[in-house]
Amino acid sequence: MRRITLTEVGDRAGVSRSTASLVLRGSSKISKETARRVREAMDELGYVYDRSAANLRHARSMTLGLVMNDLRNPFLADLAVVFERSVRRAGYTVFIGYSGDDLGDQQQMLSAMVEHRIDGCLLMPAAGTERESLKVLGSHEIPSVLFARHLGGAEPYIGPDNVEAGRLLGRHLRTIGVKEAVFLGGPSPSSARAERLAGLREGFDGRVELVDGGLTDSTVSSDSGSKAVSRLLGDGTIPDCIVAYNDIIAVGVTYELRLRGFEPGSDVAVASFDDIWIASQQVPPLTSVSTHAEEVGLACAEELLAQIDEPRQNGQKLIAPSLQVRASTGSWRPRKEDR
Repeated sequence: MRRITLTEVGDRAGVSRSTASLVLRGSSKISKETARRVREAMDELGYVYDRSAANLRHARSMTLGLVMNDLRNPFLADLAVVFERSVRRAGYTVFIGYSGDDLGDQQQMLSAMVEHRIDGCLLMPAAGTERESLKVLGSHEIPSVLFARHLGGAEPYIGPDNVEAGRLLGRHLRTIGVKEAVFLGGPSPSSARAERLAGLREGFDGRVELVDGGLTDSTVSSDSGSKAVSRLLGDGTIPDCIVAYNDIIAVGVTYELRLRGFEPGSDVAVASFDDIWIASQQVPPLTSVSTHAEEVGLACAEELLAQIDEPRQNGQKLIAPSLQVRASTGSWRPRKEDR
């Protein structure tokens, strides 16, 4: 006789396979009514729980996957160090892969990690990732947590509050008298870039013109910041302020401004996000919104370990940012014609 599957039970009860599985495990996250429907469906279909097979499936390898776009970004490096150290204390070894924001590479790495029977995966989705591509994890019941970028759904996610980060910076720039700001850099499409832009608009409150200066290429590097400024000034645009997607891009922004005869911080205000260690060491020191990589890394570790113990869909946490005002905006004054 053909064995009834848990997927069929979920279909009969009108729930997902993972929900039916949680009912079997007695999860407190499932409502009594849902649990009742699932158990009724089991009785109706004659489902028999194969405990020996389940034990084999859920035997832990004590390994985790970590997939991000580029470890050379100091924000991600700091985050990864804290995450790895935290889960290592819980007995786990981490396999790390880098997508370079290439969807094909990301899929290949996820498949390879599944083959190595990882117990969970922390994933920074490559730009343009669609939810369908993550099924390689779900189909093997591997818990996953997204970080730094999300897909706009209910998937477990940990990251900075990018909207608030943009809002804080926007209010500051509006207060010092900025009338026009250009936003440069960042991967597109990505939730982090879209949210930082949205927060800036809220902070500007309609009193500062915000121009999306876009990208010159897909990389998040100082070189891309330099190229973006070259294009911007080549069009004859000299804004009050340039807001970089992150501090790495801001380094290229300040370099190119000087190369073209403009002094960052006095001729053009410059600001950015993440507040990595190089921000305070720039000349002038860079105004940046700290997105607290170490706090994000610790929260990622805690959430992924919790998901492994008891999968759920509501594990989302945003880390509050903080604004660090320095001379790159603090020394700027409106041009005489703007006064």
